[in-house]
Amino acid sequence: MGSRRSSRPRASALDEQQYRALAAFRSAIRRFLSFSESATRASGVTAQQYQALLAIKAHRGEPMSVGTLAEELLLKHNGAVQQVDRLVAADLVRRVAAEHDRRVVLLQLTAKGEDKLRELAAKHFRELGKRHADLAEIARLAGSIGRSR
Repeated sequence: MGSRRSSRPRASALDEQQYRALAAFRSAIRRFLSFSESATRASGVTAQQYQALLAIKAHRGEPMSVGTLAEELLLKHNGAVQQVDRLVAADLVRRVAAEHDRRVVLLQLTAKGEDKLRELAAKHFRELGKRHADLAEIARLAGSIGRSR
């Protein structure tokens, strides 16, 4: 028997700059998510609830369905329903039947939900601003990687 070659395509080797860029990016993500966990917890919601509020608000300026929220949060439909139940119980979101199909449940932020989102989004933007130089450097490294190949 001769030597066997793998049928898998071989990944191209990365250089040190690429490894540094990936490590810096993952570190920045971890640090930002750690900040987000602390900020949301201090505000009385979970990071996933904040993410749900953000997704609902950002959904093309129109109400979002529970199914679409599930896709945005990478949840199964029943997990999204449970998340919405908690948001409704906290008076952050309201359910509204769609005009075109009463079986479709749409989600809207309540005034309290809008206030909570505004507060948390401002904190998150301030944190991103503090990390701007690091993120710009990561983007620069990633951009130079594409040009060097």
